[in-house]
Amino acid sequence: MSNLVKRKSRTRQLKRRSWGLMLIILSWSLVIGWLLSLATSAHSAPPTAAVVTTDVVPAQYQLGQELYLENCATCHIPLPPAVLPTQTWKNLLQDSQHYGAQLQPLIDPPRVLVWRYLSTFSRSQLRDEETPYRVNNSRYFKALHPKVELPRPVQISSCVSCHPSAAEFNYRRLSAEWEK
Repeated sequence: MSNLVKRKSRTRQLKRRSWGLMLIILSWSLVIGWLLSLATSAHSAPPTAAVVTTDVVPAQYQLGQELYLENCATCHIPLPPAVLPTQTWKNLLQDSQHYGAQLQPLIDPPRVLVWRYLSTFSRSQLRDEETPYRVNNSRYFKALHPKVELPRPVQISSCVSCHPSAAEFNYRRLSAEWEK
């Protein structure tokens, strides 16, 4: 009889230990999950004063984006990198002649940071495709505006008519006419 009592007592202790162990594992998992969610949301959420862009820009490219805006948006509205192919951006960064104006070319390391940003968020060019230097010649621009009748000639300043916040690099906001 004493063996039976000892076995029941041992069984109860094992059940309690297993429940205790499961409770510890569950608690540990919840805490780790909560900490991971805090860590990842802190890095992926842009600061409130951040630029509202077409694409979410990971932290490692944000400085490149800021330098791009600082160097390009002072003379004209900034274009999203996806509008032109990578080769166009590469040529524009290397050439001091910029649409009839002589520019001081970017030097390293800012040039490298801007290039990483532009090359990451731009698109590839077909082998037999001519490198477009005007927005309206870019197949990506045409693909992004499939049913839009564009004014001739298309100029970068034309973007503001449909994208009123384009000067702030916000192409998500559309004019009332296009919101429908």
